[in-house]
Amino acid sequence: MKHVKWETFSNCRSALTTGISFDGGYAEYMVAPQQAMTLIPDELKTLEAAPLLCGGRTIFSALRNSKARGGDLVAIQGLGGLGHLGIQFATKLGFRTVAISRGKDKEELAYKLGAYLYIDSESGNGVKELQKMGGAKVIVSTAPNSKAIAGIINGLGFDGQLIIVSAPGEPMVIPPGQLLWGRHSVQGWVARSTGDKSEDALSFSVLTGALPVIEVFPLEQAALAYGKMMTAKVHFRAVLKISD
Repeated sequence: MKHVKWETFSNCRSALTTGISFDGGYAEYMVAPQQAMTLIPDELKTLEAAPLLCGGRTIFSALRNSKARGGDLVAIQGLGGLGHLGIQFATKLGFRTVAISRGKDKEELAYKLGAYLYIDSESGNGVKELQKMGGAKVIVSTAPNSKAIAGIINGLGFDGQLIIVSAPGEPMVIPPGQLLWGRHSVQGWVARSTGDKSEDALSFSVLTGALPVIEVFPLEQAALAYGKMMTAKVHFRAVLKISD
């Protein structure tokens, strides 16, 4: 790695958030504690690094700490802000990566990101398709719907693991037998431990070329960017460009 520079961003590990834990949200200049800062490699543009420091770091950490090993079948449920990074990370980690999402229009992108197979959940049955392949060792769900998450569990192979990195508000109903007979496990994941450093996700991105797809807004359009983000109208990740 070449020389690095300091950049200030939200730090999930310490639960310190700009604009909440301390002043500085939507600001050109700010003062922040050292533990809320991350080293950004010179090889990585700061606009590309921003989405990797919380969501990207979380799904990267979930994958590399999962039960899956190189060559295993891993499914990413959902092809949005987290999912499009998950497909890239899973592929670069050596997993046979299946992307599951709604709509035929996402198929080309899924393959471009490195997916081994794309399953359109509107026209096909994700569980049956995964079982035809022997069942997934790991499914990482980024879906915003609890019913969809619960419905994909039977796509796991024996001793398979479902990892949830999204946070839908409604309860998730899973009959115990659905877990028992396949010895399946369900785990929520957020990167907060000392072993899940933001720098690891950034370094992996530099080494492999796994980068977020971003939509850039000038600071003056912060309200527009926020509104598009909250209504899922952003092309994967919204990033504010503070200055040149």
